[in-house]
Amino acid sequence: MCGRFATSKSLDQLEEEFALVGVPERELPANWNVAPTQEIYVMTEGPKLEIMRWGLIPTWAKPDFVSAHTINARSESIHEKPSFRQAFKSRRCLIPADGYYEWATELGKYESKQPFFIHRSDNRTLAMAGVYENGTTAIITKEATGLLASIHHRMPLFLSPTEWNAWLDSGVNDATELQGFLQGGLTPEAALLVADPVSTRVNKIANNGRELINPIDIGEQQTLL
Repeated sequence: MCGRFATSKSLDQLEEEFALVGVPERELPANWNVAPTQEIYVMTEGPKLEIMRWGLIPTWAKPDFVSAHTINARSESIHEKPSFRQAFKSRRCLIPADGYYEWATELGKYESKQPFFIHRSDNRTLAMAGVYENGTTAIITKEATGLLASIHHRMPLFLSPTEWNAWLDSGVNDATELQGFLQGGLTPEAALLVADPVSTRVNKIANNGRELINPIDIGEQQTLL
């Protein structure tokens, strides 16, 4: 899953990098420890940039629906799950991020719960596939492959830049074409991803700052929360 990420690029930087045709009237502050229910940038059709809350709330939901329960949508079932299927048909998006955090499981050689910051090796912005509704959004995840499979069993869905316009196009709703997006996606290697071990300070949402993404020696003493 993807339960925490970092975003620090300015609106001007994102506008230039993604050739945006529209940006919000206000700018979000840099956030090195974005958590569920917080405001984030979301790229929609255009592409234009909007501000939404992380954790999708479907139209049919009751007022007490907790959006933190829908921060991620599984690629294998998004087309049939009541919470996501309508958004998947015509309200798809990309969520920009400097990188995201993942915690090691028992899958690989790393100590369980060791946090990693996963980002592009060229430091360009990630674009994670997602869906949105009612000013809220969810990140789509798929089975992890390549280098990420030794850290965690899930990873965000990354599409090729050549697919972005079609993915964001609300007029694209052919079931076979949409399934093609979900069954494809870039491998971690093709997406130029690298995974750096970082301090366990990121475990506590109250901690924030650029130092959270600084790589650490995997054998060094962990910083206390």
